Amino acid sequence: MSLDTYYTLGRSGLRVSRLALGAMTFGDNWGWGAAEDTARAMFDRYLAAGGNFLDTADLYTDGASEELLGRFIAEAGVRDRVVLATKFSYNAQPGNPNAGGNGRKNILRAVEGSLRRLGTDYIDLYLLHTWDRLTPAEEVMRTLDDLVRAGKIRYAGLSDVPAWYASRAQTWAEAHALTPLVSLQLEYSLIERHIEQEFVPMAGELGMGITAWSPLGMGLLSGKYKPSEAGGSGEGRLAKVAGMPGFDRFTERNWAIVAALEEVARAIGKPMAQVALNWVATQPGVASVIVGATKLAQLDDNLAALSFQIPAELRARLDAASAIEASFPYWFFGDVQQSRLHGGVAVGSKPAGYAPPVFVAAQASGDFKTD
Repeated sequence: MSLDTYYTLGRSGLRVSRLALGAMTFGDNWGWGAAEDTARAMFDRYLAAGGNFLDTADLYTDGASEELLGRFIAEAGVRDRVVLATKFSYNAQPGNPNAGGNGRKNILRAVEGSLRRLGTDYIDLYLLHTWDRLTPAEEVMRTLDDLVRAGKIRYAGLSDVPAWYASRAQTWAEAHALTPLVSLQLEYSLIERHIEQEFVPMAGELGMGITAWSPLGMGLLSGKYKPSEAGGSGEGRLAKVAGMPGFDRFTERNWAIVAALEEVARAIGKPMAQVALNWVATQPGVASVIVGATKLAQLDDNLAALSFQIPAELRARLDAASAIEASFPYWFFGDVQQSRLHGGVAVGSKPAGYAPPVFVAAQASGDFKTD
């Protein structure tokens, strides 16, 4: 599977590469990003490989990411070819509560800033970056619909929100004939699998394609940390955020997952990062995986992640090592309950081909096929 095989994003006609280029590292004013020349080299390499899905946000490197990405797109003359995604939510003016969050006032402020920095008159995919725990879903959806109608964005999505909030937003849009959401951007990797319980089935039911961020567990699965070689040096972004609430990746469970990944990668003869990315990209519900890098060699390694298949028995080893314990009510829906519900009769899912698949692949030649 190469980058010039495109899949529709959710229940839409928007075709995107299975690997998206994350531009959070574009610009070095956060202390660990890529300088402009390196960022441009990665941008060019991604496009040359057939990729078309670019992801950024107004927050990233304090706006430098959007500025650099917009300049690269203009200089390369590829605006119509690429799918440009950016995000809003985070405050741009300390002391001004309406310059952040997900209210209508800030969305309209934020979109104008992103359009200016990106040097474009429309955004292909505009995403709410993070739930603010305040703004009603109805207000968000009405505002995003207005932006579509005004021609400033083409599609809308959500990132890092509760499943109930995404469900409320999508059903409200459906009930009121507003622009539907086509994408959910969520953290997903071998060390973070909690979206499987709620988000994956919800996204399939409501027509939202999942784009996975941090598929390498903030670098823990990159191959830098190898239990067989006494771990890693502890440098880089992961070490900088270690200990922060929700970002501590150095746990006993995670080291066991890294050990299993190292064994599987050795058995396949592939780098650990490629195996970890491949696993995420081929999981149910995942439309695209965001890959980011600070060096061109890292990006080259990541872009080869779809060139092989993980054998079933080795995939099962990864699944077992990274499995999460089912929480209520999911543990309750076991075999005993199902037997009682259906009177002891085996009831299975629909046979293959009964209903159209969520994702449809579009080959570079223009021919279409089901996934």
